[in-house]
Amino acid sequence: MELKRRHKLAAGLLAGAWLLVVGWQVEEHFLVVKAAKSDLRNRSHEIANTLSAVTRALRFRGALFQDRLEPVLSELVSNRTSVLVKLRYVGLLNTDGDPVVAVGDTNLFSREIAAESEHWSDSTVIFVQNVEGATVSPEGLTNNATVVIPPFSSLTNAGGLSREFSRRGPPPGGTNTFELASSNFPARLTNAAGEVEPPPPINESSDRPRGGYHRPPWMRGMDDAEFKALVAKRELHGLVLAMSTENFRAVCTSDWWLRCVIAFFAGISAIGVGLAWRNLGRTAELQIRLVRASELNLHLKELNLAAAGLAHETRNPLNIIRGQAQLLGRLADAAPDVREKSRVIVDETDKVTAQLTEFINYSRPREVRRTRVALTAACSEVVRTLSYDLGEKRIRTEVAGEALAIEADEQLLRQVLFNLLNNAAQAVADGGQIQIEVRRAGATEAVLEIRDDGAGVPPENRAEIFKPYFTTRPKGTGLGLAVVQQIVLAHGWEIVCLPNEPRGACFQISHLKLAA
Repeated sequence: MELKRRHKLAAGLLAGAWLLVVGWQVEEHFLVVKAAKSDLRNRSHEIANTLSAVTRALRFRGALFQDRLEPVLSELVSNRTSVLVKLRYVGLLNTDGDPVVAVGDTNLFSREIAAESEHWSDSTVIFVQNVEGATVSPEGLTNNATVVIPPFSSLTNAGGLSREFSRRGPPPGGTNTFELASSNFPARLTNAAGEVEPPPPINESSDRPRGGYHRPPWMRGMDDAEFKALVAKRELHGLVLAMSTENFRAVCTSDWWLRCVIAFFAGISAIGVGLAWRNLGRTAELQIRLVRASELNLHLKELNLAAAGLAHETRNPLNIIRGQAQLLGRLADAAPDVREKSRVIVDETDKVTAQLTEFINYSRPREVRRTRVALTAACSEVVRTLSYDLGEKRIRTEVAGEALAIEADEQLLRQVLFNLLNNAAQAVADGGQIQIEVRRAGATEAVLEIRDDGAGVPPENRAEIFKPYFTTRPKGTGLGLAVVQQIVLAHGWEIVCLPNEPRGACFQISHLKLAA
């Protein structure tokens, strides 16, 4: 329970640290977005300052000719040299919020947008700023007013403009033409011969209102009311800049993905630390269990040694009892029932002695001393050792396969072969058959199989027969195959019980290491 609480606490701390990292990245992303927006605002201010400088340079006595301003705005919008800012629309507004001069995509502007200082959309941001040129006072224009003069081609007699020019009529000998040079002010009047005519006389009271603004020649026929209305309509009051947000969105998207990657790897790191912490806890728990298992194993070894010593010491009294029972049975004056009882005592004593011997062999520590052993020759020698028992039941024994040498403890290997052949001899009937086969399994390993044609081993017992004291024979001790498995595992081999077709059992020992 204590370990689980520690794991939960560590998981909570790691989750909290990950959430802090995520929150930090979100805050940093918002700061980047804010900085990108601030950069666009600063650039809009720079463009506005540039336009203010341009209007001051092109202004003459408060007047700015539209023909000279529109090329500048067009060049600013169409300029593709700057990859950071792309202008889609530039407009100069009057006091009513209507565009006086506009260049670019006019669909981006509306009066509702003019009422806002900023307007953000999916692909465009619109900034509305003030420019030089105040308002029209009751006395006329202020000294700092900037009025955009429309081109001469947009002024007609129907509107009451340039009436003085129309009243004067054409000069004798030709037709007057009006020539407006974008770099010269005021405009020049020329006759058919190309001679420059002097401008018409200026009425200072009516043609020059307060503010020092000088009317162009084609507006001198306007009265003060018409002129003030034109000035109020053409006076600059605001600037509209529609800028593309493509780079802004690219920066924000790139930063967002970067923050997501950081948060993702932070999560992976938190998970990794959590797994490492859990594995560390499990390792500590396993170490504790290993220490306890080591202590228990030491205790079991001590009990094993004590039991083995007790079994060894028990065999001596049993041998004495067996000897005395045999003496009693051999007495000349012994009654038949005494002799029968003596024989029973000897038989039971032999059974107990055999069980004690098997127990001592099973409890004995297995110290493997590997040497080079000829496996096929060892099998043949064990067969000769059991030749009396095999011959008594007329069992046919065959040793086949390659003559291979393995690395093994020769004495322990002979004990394994003896126990397996003895079990096979006990399992087969009279006239049965036992086959021993040795074959190579790969470049460095060999396999040993001992087959018989006895009754076989049921599938449910094939894993149980290697456990101590498990036996299916009435006279069996149940320790023979347990000793075999103990020796096999001490060598690092593997033993399994398989069916032998068409009948019988097959004991297979694999992973026998070939000798060099």
